[in-house]
Amino acid sequence: MAGLPGAPGDDWAPYDEDELLALSGIQHLAFCERQWALINIECLWRENVDTTLGEVFHERAHLAGYSVADGVIAERSVPIVSRRLGLIGYSDIVEYTPTDMPNACVRNGVRCSVSPVEYKKGRAKAGDCDRLQVAAQALCLEEMLQTRVEHGFLFYGETRRRERVAVDDGLRRLVLSAARRMHELARSGAIPKPALRPCCARCSLTSECMPEASGRDASDYWRDAGVDWGKA
Repeated sequence: MAGLPGAPGDDWAPYDEDELLALSGIQHLAFCERQWALINIECLWRENVDTTLGEVFHERAHLAGYSVADGVIAERSVPIVSRRLGLIGYSDIVEYTPTDMPNACVRNGVRCSVSPVEYKKGRAKAGDCDRLQVAAQALCLEEMLQTRVEHGFLFYGETRRRERVAVDDGLRRLVLSAARRMHELARSGAIPKPALRPCCARCSLTSECMPEASGRDASDYWRDAGVDWGKA
């Protein structure tokens, strides 16, 4: 079977509808596999300041509709899906920009390039968590519209800056790998073990995850409580 447009090494068979996983999980998985599993397998969720501010920041982008500026059509809250990646979700904004590219999609009778735009409340991060999410949206749009999506954008609310994300072969491979891993965890029902890392301090599920317990057993707990079973 042919792969996704421009997606190297992809020969998957399509997933069934009941196998589709939330595309937003790509970002959670890249941040922490255990966090993804607690949310999607154990169905745990807890709000904190970061998650609440994120929801408020996304409110306008989540209002369905569109706008036009300088010939660019910007659709908000666009449903997207990839049966080959097994992902479903929404793109905050999809921009359609007039172009002369011969294989571009046609929107309102005009050939247009396509770019997803993902809104984030904070600032650009050192890792690829956010870039993977917007790249996954790009691959969904490629499959749906049968066109090539060369780039997407991340808009950060704290800095009010837009970052251009090139959807290159390296990023496509990372998306494919992350999607596979999500489906592996979903099928197995396995919850990765906790591991204490600096990012745990900002996670809303720290109390459920208990990363500080990694590498410890019951004897460590009782020892910290002042009980020495060796002398009991």
